[in-house]
Amino acid sequence: MKHLYFALILLVGMSTSVIAQNVASVNLKNLEGMTVNPSDLVGKGHPTVICFWATWCSPCKRELNNYMDYYVDWQDETGVEIIAVSIDDSRSMSRVAPFVTSSGWEYEVLLDPGRDFARAMQVINVPHTFLVDGEGKVVWTHNNYSEGDEEELYEELLKLVE
Repeated sequence: MKHLYFALILLVGMSTSVIAQNVASVNLKNLEGMTVNPSDLVGKGHPTVICFWATWCSPCKRELNNYMDYYVDWQDETGVEIIAVSIDDSRSMSRVAPFVTSSGWEYEVLLDPGRDFARAMQVINVPHTFLVDGEGKVVWTHNNYSEGDEEELYEELLKLVE
């Protein structure tokens, strides 16, 4: 029991942290079926947010829907781009495009059905969000989602453009 308690404390303490890692180089498909490497989408002089999510994950959908409410303003202020990476497997992947369309997301959406990119980025569960600076380095990460977490992300975005 002590080990479980310690592991839980450690995980909670790691939910928001600053790390220095590059975005993994893994080929994925976008919703149009084109091959895209997420590492090619970052480091273009503006911040990028990478959100790992799934159609079966309610907190993931709330997070990305809430980000959409602010996305245009965030882009105007910081130049941020958001990449939503679905970890839906082959059985549920067919639900991704209809869900994205019905939600009106204007993000780049990538598919990671084998979870190769998620594994390379050390994603254990979703939602998991990474903030990447304009040089392509991961500078902030957050696991799970609670209402209001978008405010913390916004504050971190502002730090990158000040």
